[in-house]
Amino acid sequence: MPGVFCAIKMITSVKNPKIQHIRALQSRSRTRREMGAFIVEGLRLAEEAFTSDWDVQLVIYTEDLKPNGQKLVDGFAESGVEVELVAPHVMQNASNTKSPQGVLLVLSTASITLPSKLDFVLVLDSLRDPGNLGTILRTAAAVGVDAVYIPPLTADPFAPKVVRAGMGAHFRIPIMHAAWELIEQTIDQHDLQVYLSKAEGSQLYTEADFRQPVALVVGGEAFGFSERSQNISHQSLHIPMLNQVDSLNAAVAAGIVLYEVYRQRDFGIL
Repeated sequence: MPGVFCAIKMITSVKNPKIQHIRALQSRSRTRREMGAFIVEGLRLAEEAFTSDWDVQLVIYTEDLKPNGQKLVDGFAESGVEVELVAPHVMQNASNTKSPQGVLLVLSTASITLPSKLDFVLVLDSLRDPGNLGTILRTAAAVGVDAVYIPPLTADPFAPKVVRAGMGAHFRIPIMHAAWELIEQTIDQHDLQVYLSKAEGSQLYTEADFRQPVALVVGGEAFGFSERSQNISHQSLHIPMLNQVDSLNAAVAAGIVLYEVYRQRDFGIL
């Protein structure tokens, strides 16, 4: 086998404490919060973690990795990360996917830091669908959001399905669990204009001035907005719809407004 780890002992038991720890992180949001850690799987996300200098706690891999995968694992080990070779059935047990790609990382959320100045903030209120949440995070990264705040009642942004749907967004923008008190403090500290994106919003989204420091609040389709988010909003926005359609998918609606912010800022005009 290529690489520098061909002589190390292989983990063959799914009851190994490290594998049990991974399974707990995969399945329980509370464990992820308490341990300050989450999981990424697959070569692409592992490469992004490596190039972003993220704090990696553990890497497990199988011996059938392709040369580029083995080279990446070698790189983690050379940088001082704990690396473990595991049997295929152990990787399958530890994985959250049907077809594991042969490499899995445990990452620390301590790597998340906020910019000193926030000019473009996204608050995701009561979003429960992990696919929508991950897609919105990916879009937020694409348009240059400074930070994403996740208040109570929103799905865990570090859950496996969200991480996969985010396609590397977690390595590009800070994503923070936050109580509403902290979100309100952030809005006041950075003098952010708060816009609530909702179907019955009073202002057309293209008429809002997003060139100023802004906090955009997006809610879930099924659960709407919490009372706290409606209390902090300065203005509400709507997206026009035809044919008696009364709502859009949350990720689609968020994408439309986020790209309007990007358009206005990129060209400097309404």
